[in-house]
Amino acid sequence: MESYRVLIKPSAAEELEAIPGKDRGRIARRIAALAANPRPPGCEKLSAREEYRIRQGRYRVVYSISDLEKTALVVKVAHRREVYR
Repeated sequence: MESYRVLIKPSAAEELEAIPGKDRGRIARRIAALAANPRPPGCEKLSAREEYRIRQGRYRVVYSISDLEKTALVVKVAHRREVYR
């Protein structure tokens, strides 16, 4: 499978920086892994939008995939109670 480029919106990068230590590292590794497989086991397509989400503990990463451009764009990183608002 061809590798995807992983892009992160500036707002999502700020949200990631605000997450405490251990969780931030785990989330960053999950985001980096999207380059190899943008639809990893456990990801779910969001029904209301053309976006996907992956879980890492109490946090969620919401992203969109462009198969034509081979990119995954991370649009939001937040705690599970706040991510879908």
